[in-house]
Amino acid sequence: MATLSLLPPSTSLRSSSSSAPPARRSLVVRAQSAPVLTQDELKKQAASKAVEFVSSGMVLGLGTGSTAAFVVAEIGDLLASGKLGDIVGVPTSKRTYEQALSLGIPLSTLDDHPHIDLAIDGADEVDPFLNLVKGRGGALLREKMVEAASDKFVVVVDDTKLVDGLGGSGLAMPVEVVQFCWKYNLTRLQELFKEEGCEAKLRLDPDGKPYVTDNSNFIVDLYFSTPIRDASAAGREISAFEGVVEHGLFLDMATEVIIAGSGGVSIKTK
Repeated sequence: MATLSLLPPSTSLRSSSSSAPPARRSLVVRAQSAPVLTQDELKKQAASKAVEFVSSGMVLGLGTGSTAAFVVAEIGDLLASGKLGDIVGVPTSKRTYEQALSLGIPLSTLDDHPHIDLAIDGADEVDPFLNLVKGRGGALLREKMVEAASDKFVVVVDDTKLVDGLGGSGLAMPVEVVQFCWKYNLTRLQELFKEEGCEAKLRLDPDGKPYVTDNSNFIVDLYFSTPIRDASAAGREISAFEGVVEHGLFLDMATEVIIAGSGGVSIKTK
């Protein structure tokens, strides 16, 4: 009678204490890290949260810049879908005007709508007290006018914009000046902040020519090596110079700041 073998022919039934145990296959478990969001994705998250403040019938201040563009786009989508209605937008730049117009958002000006329910805009820096640096997009004058006329000013940023003190990023703090004798004011601005290691530069466009704002002015960008010690005093002293139109220090203006980071979206309120 044939026998039934449960072992392959090469396997011996004989055991020995010296024989090695069969090799075990190890199971490797690799942790799945959360996907790293791009800066644009973070801005979209913050913009989506900000639009939750919008309701039908509002007069809205429409900001300028990459983050504000996401806000305007979402408002346009909500209007097109019928989820919002009876909105009037007051744009803070020609760029925003053109974007909003292309999306079918009804537009107006401060002359016709001097009272604004809500303004939403981005910021270049946000300090722990919700003071801001704005204007690296060149629209600081119109932004400040519209946002100062608003009952509520909601700021949308990603967490790279948070600083311990304004000017602390080492990037530009803009000052809009008239074209007449701009170098005179550039020199005065640099001298004003010499103890803070400030360097003043005329902003240039991609062709190497002076950048011209929507208001036909120039911009002098101030670069600080240390944060501004007293932003309120700095703002007053800058504004006191003849030929200075506006500066990029937005102090005591923001009511909420929406911050998107790797841990999600948070809201800071005064």
